[in-house]
Amino acid sequence: MFNLENIAKTYAKTHTRAVSDLTLTINNGEIFGFLGPNGAGKTTTIKLLTGILTPDEGSITVDGFSLKDDPINAKKRISFVPDTPETFSKLKASEYINFIADVYGIPTEERQQRIKKYAEMFGISDVLKSPISSFSHGMKQKLFLTASLVTDPDNWILDEPMVGLDPESAFKLKELMRERAAAGKTVFFSTHVMEVAEKLCDRIGIIKKGKIVFCGTQEELKAQHGGAAKTLEQIFLELTAESGE
Repeated sequence: MFNLENIAKTYAKTHTRAVSDLTLTINNGEIFGFLGPNGAGKTTTIKLLTGILTPDEGSITVDGFSLKDDPINAKKRISFVPDTPETFSKLKASEYINFIADVYGIPTEERQQRIKKYAEMFGISDVLKSPISSFSHGMKQKLFLTASLVTDPDNWILDEPMVGLDPESAFKLKELMRERAAAGKTVFFSTHVMEVAEKLCDRIGIIKKGKIVFCGTQEELKAQHGGAAKTLEQIFLELTAESGE
């Protein structure tokens, strides 16, 4: 579970106000879709949520642990899949997964079972001894998904997770997201693919120019913005359009 209260972030070099007075609660047992156009503040929010960035104002808690005051315990409860899986390229895939498992203190037997399960699921078992630098973008994405799941996170954060995945892997990922939410865990993901959000999410948040313009269920969204006949894509485009368009 995540709580963000009155979060603000300005980038000092550009004086850009990326996020302003942002308040969100993401509950246990739900898939929360985070939507917004390019430059709206999605990635900044995710970096704040994972502790990569520190907010100028406001507070963030993860399962009750403050990211500011108790960052270790807060971050132990998070696993993050970034939108650009370009790190540790000199390591072998197995070395990277075990490094992540070591950071989280996952016992040997548990990690081996999970590595076997998820590597087989995403079709990377045969390349675990290969260097990450030899992987395509899609293979790196599968590796990062596998490593994130080895920790069995209570709070799973994914930034554009479908990019680069083949249809079969994307289907399996969506099934995993549903399974984890059904088990009472939190799934938070950003996407530009409205059809995925429409079919998958329990609730959605829409951000525009650093501010939340909607947060709730799709039924609530349609009730507030035009009725059941409109698609999520249509309403999204209306809410995020520049004035005068």
